[in-house]
Amino acid sequence: MVDHGPRTGAKVALTFDADMTDGMLASLRAGRVKSYANLRILDLLEREQVPATFFLTGKWVQRYPDVTRRIAGNPRFELANHTYGHAAFTADCYDLPRLPVDELAGDVAKTFEVIAPYGGRQTRYFRFPGLCHDAAALDALAPLGVTVVDGDVVSGDPFAKAWKPLVRAVLEHVHPGSVVIMHVTEANAAMTDEALPHILAGLRERGLEPAPLSEVLTS
Repeated sequence: MVDHGPRTGAKVALTFDADMTDGMLASLRAGRVKSYANLRILDLLEREQVPATFFLTGKWVQRYPDVTRRIAGNPRFELANHTYGHAAFTADCYDLPRLPVDELAGDVAKTFEVIAPYGGRQTRYFRFPGLCHDAAALDALAPLGVTVVDGDVVSGDPFAKAWKPLVRAVLEHVHPGSVVIMHVTEANAAMTDEALPHILAGLRERGLEPAPLSEVLTS
């Protein structure tokens, strides 16, 4: 389990979680929300040739196969695992429904199977929903050989109402080796695309360079 990479050099990892729950799928079907895939983030990262790592839920991949192919087709992007349906792996985790311990490994394994056909730079990195984990959850996933990645810079972008606090949250806490947590789920993180250009500019001013998570953790 890791929070960040070595505090040497100048590399930082920009990571984007792609959550998808049954409730989110219901909101899409009912037309209550337009999208949980923020293509403006991808447009910016591609235009600026910025590396990033995407922690994908299996249900998000199944809902957005074309977007997943777009991510997988970019050699600067890495794909990682964020569970199948963003259920909690512990009790008292942001009101998320909890999976039984004996189902945790199967949930994560299923997500790897869903992601695998898309190719690209796939990893064995895994992030718990809400960063909620305990010894039982970690023990359950041990046979899968995953590296659990939390992060040391939390943007706070879910349900944010303005972009400036997100920029401050990142730039006031980022260091060499940092793992920044953001979201690509447009309807639940509507300010991320507005904050991202300012975050990238602030990283440049600090002499920090975005890199794939695998490079940040091993540099």
